Amino acid sequence: MNKGAGVGTGPTAAAAAAAAQKQKTMMQRVETDIANIVDNFTQLVNVARVNDPPVRNSQEAFMMEMRAARMVQAADSLLKLVSELKQTAIFSGFASLNDHVEQRTVEFNQQAEKTDRMLGRIGEEAAASLKELESHYYSSAQRTADTS
Repeated sequence: MNKGAGVGTGPTAAAAAAAAQKQKTMMQRVETDIANIVDNFTQLVNVARVNDPPVRNSQEAFMMEMRAARMVQAADSLLKLVSELKQTAIFSGFASLNDHVEQRTVEFNQQAEKTDRMLGRIGEEAAASLKELESHYYSSAQRTADTS
């Protein structure tokens, strides 16, 4: 990995910088969309007053429709942002899962190597013990008495 490398270099630093930039962008979008919703709602309430002149009422109706449409657009933008955040959470979950799987694979490979070494040592000890037992058997008095 990047051990010993300068601070702020490598793929980890680049990923952290990209994540920070994405977070900043998303926060700006949230602030903008919420400000739009609040502003348009305030204007919608202000325009909603009932007046007698018919021309004024149709102008206000148009303003109310326009403000309502802007509120819907801002709400839609927030919903898209929520969807984007969900996707980010899912994909980052997969990334952490992949990291965990890689870590476990390394651990299991190390354990397999350790087990192979242990089995090799046990095999060598068994072979040496068997050889020693064979030499004792073939040189024993019991064996020589059975063959006579």
